[in-house]
Amino acid sequence: MLRNQTRRPFVVIIFLLALFGLYLTYILSLVLLNCLEGSRIEKDLFERSREVAEKYQSHRGRHFKKPLKLSSNSYDDEMNGFTFHKVPQRENATLLMLVRNWELNGALKSMRSLEDRFNRDYHYDWTFLNDEPFDDAFIEATTAMASGKTQYALVPPEHWNRPNWIDEEEFERRLQLMEEKGVLYGGTRSYRNMCRFNSGYFFRQKVLEPYDYYFRVEPDVEYYCDFPYDPFKVMRRNNKKYGFVIAIYEYEDTIPTLWDAVEEFIEDNKEIVDMENNSYDFITDSEVVGTFTPIVDSNSDYNLCHFWSNFEIGDLNFFRSERYKKYFEYLDSKGGFYYERWGDAPVHSIGVSLLLNRDEIIHFDELAYYHNPYYTCPASHNMRIQQRCQCNPHEDGHVDIDPNSCLMRWWKNGAGKTFLKDDQ
Repeated sequence: MLRNQTRRPFVVIIFLLALFGLYLTYILSLVLLNCLEGSRIEKDLFERSREVAEKYQSHRGRHFKKPLKLSSNSYDDEMNGFTFHKVPQRENATLLMLVRNWELNGALKSMRSLEDRFNRDYHYDWTFLNDEPFDDAFIEATTAMASGKTQYALVPPEHWNRPNWIDEEEFERRLQLMEEKGVLYGGTRSYRNMCRFNSGYFFRQKVLEPYDYYFRVEPDVEYYCDFPYDPFKVMRRNNKKYGFVIAIYEYEDTIPTLWDAVEEFIEDNKEIVDMENNSYDFITDSEVVGTFTPIVDSNSDYNLCHFWSNFEIGDLNFFRSERYKKYFEYLDSKGGFYYERWGDAPVHSIGVSLLLNRDEIIHFDELAYYHNPYYTCPASHNMRIQQRCQCNPHEDGHVDIDPNSCLMRWWKNGAGKTFLKDDQ
């Protein structure tokens, strides 16, 4: 009897140890199963993340030196339901920026504004031009900012540098003289290269050959309202060749002999200058318009009005045409891009005014835009609300009907004032 009582605690201990062993085995099994299941889920999520990344990269036309890094801490089962906004049909066009590496911050500011207000819905290509190679930091940042494909091109030296037929001694003398007189950008060499390039060579760049239209974008500009339409589509549908938003007066001391050269060109090329249907009156009218007379007295028949070319949307095929190239080459032969400081804005403006039908030029009345020191903003309150505008047409800097504006002269002598609406 005593022996049985002694053995009973030992049996209980053995039983409890066995039970504890079974419990441990059960816990370890659960842990192992959970690890295997977690590994399976993680592998599945990584696979789905990789598919989304590849779809994103191929759909948006982005080109990164390194593949997108996958996230390992996002376990959203709905992630695979990610869909892309359908891109409207695009025109054969590109957004074009002539820019330097050191202007990266200004370039990104302009890109962000135009992407948010317009291009996020269309994903048009961005084309960047520079007379020096773009560095990796510029390419990486602008590629990330763009919703469409980005491409980078180096301007050939023969399209950028001063031609060898320019008299260097005379050029230096004129440069110093204009600097002493305080002429805007009068003493800069690179600015003259830029003006000549924008006047006669930008459209000759090989990277632009596939396109029909361009939208010129400069660093440090802003677009104040959502675009109510695709301006490229408006250009094509309505057979427009040149579009602008701001028209102002040029500084005459930058172009003292430009109009003399233009008058010679008109006289020698009457067969390509249609005086009945062009906009010659826009660039020569100096009468009172409304309550305004011209703010400057021009020394020639040219009233100094020009389209502000830092915003322009144009038909590349017009600029590639023999008549425009003939016009540019005639002006270029006079040397005024270097002996004076002829800007691309008056050169473009006079060119399109002479060589295009007035109805082929369009004022984009609904597009709000800022380039220091001026801006334009829709006058209609309802339009500003609908287009989520962040501008006030009654504040300083709004130039549409300011004394410094030529817009009313365009309404009088050009294609008039229209209230364009598109059915998109």
